[in-house]
Parts: sequence; C-alpha cells; structure tokens
Amino acid sequence: MEYRKVKDQESYDDLSLKDVESLSGRSLSSANATGLSSAGGAKGKSSWKLKSVVTLALTLLTSSQAILIVWSKRAGKYEYSVITANFSVEALKCLLSLAALFRTWNHHGVTDDNRLTTSFDEVSVYPIPAILYMVKNLLQYYIFAYVDAPAYQILKNLNIISTGVLYRIILKKKLSEIQWAAFILLCAGCTTAQLNPSSDHVLQTPIQGWMMAIVMALLSGFAGVYTEAIIKKRPSRNINVQNFWLYIFGVIFNLVAICVQDYDAVMTKGFFHGYSFITVLMIVNHALSGIAVSMVMKYADNIVKVYSTSVAMLLTAVVSVFLFNFHLSLAFFLGSTVVSVSVYLHSVGKLQPQK
Repeated sequence: MEYRKVKDQESYDDLSLKDVESLSGRSLSSANATGLSSAGGAKGKSSWKLKSVVTLALTLLTSSQAILIVWSKRAGKYEYSVITANFSVEALKCLLSLAALFRTWNHHGVTDDNRLTTSFDEVSVYPIPAILYMVKNLLQYYIFAYVDAPAYQILKNLNIISTGVLYRIILKKKLSEIQWAAFILLCAGCTTAQLNPSSDHVLQTPIQGWMMAIVMALLSGFAGVYTEAIIKKRPSRNINVQNFWLYIFGVIFNLVAICVQDYDAVMTKGFFHGYSFITVLMIVNHALSGIAVSMVMKYADNIVKVYSTSVAMLLTAVVSVFLFNFHLSLAFFLGSTVVSVSVYLHSVGKLQPQK
C-alpha cells in the first residue's frame, strides 16, 4: 500500500511537472508568436515608409527633371556646356555611390560582395552601358529645341517599347498579350498627346523631335536591358559597387567628350562658365534621380516606378502651365491618360512563372 501511494504520488508529480512545462511552453510559444508578429508588423511598417519616401522622391525628381532643363536655358539656348553638366552629374553619382559604400564598410565591414574589385572580367562589362547612357543623356538636352517639357515626359515613355522588344530579343523573356496591347496603347497615347488641331501640322512635335525621342528610347532600352543582365549575373553583389563602376566609366567618357568638343571653351572660359543656380539644381536632380531609380528597384518594385512615371507626367504638365504658359489641351490630357493606362497595363501584365 505504501509503495502504491509513493508511485501514485510520483505519477502525480510527473503529470504536474508535464502540465507546467506544457503550459510554460505554450506561454513561451504564444509570447514568441506575439513578438514575431510585432516584429513583422514593425518591419512591414518600416518597409512601407521606405517605399513611400522613395516613391515620393522619385516622382518629384522625375517631374522636375525636364522643367529644370528648360528653365536652365537663357534666350532659348544653353549658356553652359551640356557636356560639362553631364560630366558633373556622373561625377556626383559616383561620389554618392562611393559614400554609400564607405557607410556599408563601416557598418558591415568589407566582404566579397561589397569589395571594389578590379578584375577585368567584372569591370570590362560596364563601358558599354556607360557610353550608351552618355549619348542618351546628351540627347535629352538637345531634344528641347523641338519639344516642351510636358511633351518630353510623354515621348520619354517610348523607351518602354524598346525595352520590351529588347527584353524579348536579348534576354529571351516572353511578353504577355496584355503587354503587347499596352505597347499599342502607348503609341496611340503618345500620338494623341501630340495632336495639334490649331495648326496645319498634325503633330506638335516636328519629325526631328520624334527621331531624337526614338533614338533616345532605343539607347535607354538597350542600356537598361544590358545593365539588368549585368546586375542579375551576380545578384548578391552590392548595388553601390555596380553603380560605382558604371558611373566611373560615365565620368571617363564625358571627360573624353569634353576634350574632343569643348576643350577650347572650357580652357578659355572655365569649366563652370554659364552655370546658374538652376543649372546646379538640375545637376543635383539628375544625380539623385539616377540613385532613386536604383533604390526603387531595390527596395520597392516596378509598379512603384510605373506610378511615379505616370504621376510625374501630369505634374510636369501642371507646373509648365504656370512656368512656361503651357496650354493643357484636351488632346494632351487624353493622350497622357492613355499613356498612364498603358504603362500600368505593361507592368501588371507580366507573365507569371509556372509553378
């Protein structure tokens, strides 16, 4: 009997201990779940704030880009050298990327993914997109001899077509039927926005402006696809390292262009001859826009970039009404609306990977 009492007591104690452990485990599990939920919520909130800030910054920078270029003119021409301005943009982007790298090194140390290597295989791929971007960026100054700021924002969306076609040819990526339909809408929207019913000319933008816009679109599309292929070849590579090499070649090519075309003027009048406060703002804007695009693609997604582009078109048109007496016609409004819809359809119409 005593033995049975002792065994019953031990069994009771074991059960009690198990119950306590079970309750304790459940409490810990519940506490961990609550903690993880709170952490996830905080992380999600922080991510949402970052996306919002980056999206707002990109929208404002994009919408003011064309306005600042037009505003930097004096009596319809540039008093400063556009090549030195382009050089300054590339140099500033290079410095910003290098500053971001130093910050990364201070916080996380130097690793294989963020080290500035000088291997020929890695560095040799960057001169091609760098020279394409240089020519494209120079063209965007000269195109304003034929178009105004709102028309430029509309025509700039032609690079979506060139990017889509080059994606199909170079990266072998298939496009959905919705995306092809979006291309047709984009062409229709760009044309509608340029209609000029009050003149003998059907389109407001002359053929020279259209040709420059098409060349810019091709250069931008090819450079963008090529750059994406480089970045995705080594996804773990720090984006600031990749940006640095791209921008440093941009600096070199623009320096060569200065020596070839504007050497005498720069040596006689000075590097910053003709620069004004608006010119400096324009250079800072172009540099920050380039960095903002990289941040959007890294921390947000293509949908965010699409919305920014669409809103920027409308903001540019509204601001141009007050600054340059731009006439917001019904054709422009309808065309910009169609362009916005086509850009959105192109983004959401991506083919989903097969599971």
